[in-house]
This record gives sequence, C-alpha cells and structure tokens, in this order.
Amino acid sequence: MQANLNKLKAKIHIGKAQLGLDDDTYRALLHRETGKSSCAKMTLRELEAVLSAMQRQGFAASRPMGRRPSPRRSASKMIGKVEALLLDNGLTWAYAHGMAKRMFGVDQVHWLPDDKLHKLVAALQIYANRRKGEK
Repeated sequence: MQANLNKLKAKIHIGKAQLGLDDDTYRALLHRETGKSSCAKMTLRELEAVLSAMQRQGFAASRPMGRRPSPRRSASKMIGKVEALLLDNGLTWAYAHGMAKRMFGVDQVHWLPDDKLHKLVAALQIYANRRKGEK
C-alpha cells in the first residue's frame, strides 16, 4: 500500500514539473482537489484525484523503458573474433574487458561501438602476432 502511495506522489511531482507549476499554483491545485496542501497528508483516493486533475491539464505520464534490447547483430561476428583471439592466446574475457577499459574507457567489450570493436580486434591481433614472433 505504501509503495502505491509513493509511486503516486512521485507521479504528481513529475506532473508538477512537466506542467511547469510554481509552488503556489501547485498547492492551490492540491487544495482545490482535496482540501489539503501537501501530498504527505493525502490518502490513496486523494492522490488519484490530484493525478487525474493534472492529466486533465495535459500531464501525460510516460511508461518505463522495458527490457534491455538484444545485442547488436552487427557486433556478434566481431565478438566471436575477440573470443577466438582470446582462446588462441590463452587469455580471459577479463583481459579483453581490461583492454576495452584502458583503450576506450568502456567497462565491457560488448558495449563498444562497431568502430572501437574493430580497433580492439586489431590490438588483440597485434598481440597474437607478437607472441608468434617470440616463439
């Protein structure tokens, strides 16, 4: 029950900002709808009444973003190449993530844009070529 109250209070405060209400106008709206000047003192029904009044004035609550998108298909081949280079050289993913962090300031290889992913593959290939030359 308290979680619902907090969600409604948050939506009301977002609505206040979205509608551009100053504090006096906001409190007048609260008082007009419920007879109270603060959301903290309101019941669930009173909060819903304030929210519907804001929606009549043009406030539209946005929906949450939802699930994360699936990984890019364009990067899957390059990620496979990174994995192959790591396996061939006896390296771990932690090494690749460390390189991504050092080279580009990105914590995970999977988060790199395509152009930076190509540069990482090139760096791993250079490492592999140097190792071959040492043997």
